[in-house]
Amino acid sequence: MRTTPSLRFAAFAVAASLLLGGTATANPKPPADGAGGAVRATAASYVEHFYPRWFTYLQNPRDLAANSLTGPATMSPVFGLVVAPNDDTLYVRAFVDMTNGQPLILTVPSTTATYSLLTTDLFGNVFTTGVSTERPGTYALTPPGWSGTLPPGVTQIPVPLAASSWIFRADKYSSDGTDMREEAERFRLNLHLATPADYQRDPSSGQARVLPVIVYGAKLKELADREIGRAPLAYLRQLQRAMHDRTTAPLSPADQALADRFDRLFGNGVDPDEADAFARGAQEAHARIVRNYLTHQGPTNWVHFTNVGIWTASEYLDRSSISEFLQYGNSRVTAAYYHAFTDGSGARLDASEHGYRITFPAGQLPQARRFWSVTSYLPKSVTLVPNDAEKYVVASYTPGLVTAPDGSVTVYMTPKRPEGVPAGNWLPVPDGPFNVMLRVYGPEGSVADNTYVPPAVTPLD
Repeated sequence: MRTTPSLRFAAFAVAASLLLGGTATANPKPPADGAGGAVRATAASYVEHFYPRWFTYLQNPRDLAANSLTGPATMSPVFGLVVAPNDDTLYVRAFVDMTNGQPLILTVPSTTATYSLLTTDLFGNVFTTGVSTERPGTYALTPPGWSGTLPPGVTQIPVPLAASSWIFRADKYSSDGTDMREEAERFRLNLHLATPADYQRDPSSGQARVLPVIVYGAKLKELADREIGRAPLAYLRQLQRAMHDRTTAPLSPADQALADRFDRLFGNGVDPDEADAFARGAQEAHARIVRNYLTHQGPTNWVHFTNVGIWTASEYLDRSSISEFLQYGNSRVTAAYYHAFTDGSGARLDASEHGYRITFPAGQLPQARRFWSVTSYLPKSVTLVPNDAEKYVVASYTPGLVTAPDGSVTVYMTPKRPEGVPAGNWLPVPDGPFNVMLRVYGPEGSVADNTYVPPAVTPLD
């Protein structure tokens, strides 16, 4: 029987889990000073600097998924390949691999749906293109240093990287609440990515495909957390392979020096006397990555970063923290993100004790050209919450969302809908710990200038 690409990808996800299940190093002993301390420091810097590449390496198995536009047929709690997924948009993504030096032809259809395009390197850094998100077009994506002849009628887009991630997100609803799901689905299914030869042979080749959501079921955040905790040497070996992959872009001189230093120390085999130092360094870096995100709070305890995707050369810790909790986040021109793990008093969100609410006072809803939305997530995987209603978001476009007589809007977060609460205002959460994200797509006003402060999450009486 011939194996389909989607099933091969699912098998790859399982294999990745097994691949990283190396010998565990539980409770490693603190390394001695001197050589051990240098090993630990190098391992810690290596993880802190290059942590995002581990995720993209496993998400982009280039022999299976390169240069194909694919997306999940539906969004559900099964989806785990990328952390903090949204259910506001329909999307397709492609791992664009032009390391062979040849262009690709991207066809963007006309549509009445609102959509955005996110283009990043394999560390999550956003770069811009000349691809229009307001009108259709056919584009030739060309790699660095390319010269040659293109098919007639295409617009050349020089891409600064030979390998990158491209994500189209089409809104399910318009800003006025009109249901656009059929149009958004039509749009994503009429995107095409093909080689010039295939395009000239058939301009409809390379059509985007939607795949069963189970194909995206590997929960990589949980896998990374577990392996760094239990098998840090296996994790480091996988990260090293990712860094040596041909699709990893050339590093800055400082980053290359760090990578070379790690390679010399880690080598093809680890000295048993230094194993604990490597393990401790990886685990300390991971702890810093997590702590940096969770403590990056504003006055009402929402985590908020203003530099998503546009980090400076020294902001490695922020870049890695975003990969852990908000991978493939847009830069602030396209979207703003606020993430709550605690209520306004600093207590952990836990609906086994009581429910919660977020009340946006009149005139203090986040200003958005596209939409604002609130999504709840499970604590470890940061994936959608299973619930009988199959409801994962409350948003500005939610049918039946009720505004109170005083002009305020309240989102109620409980495992079961409270009596008297409108269905549109209810967000299901687990009967236990959870976290919640406020997204604002098309930021305007105080959101755009980074002065907006979301209201605190408040326990229900």
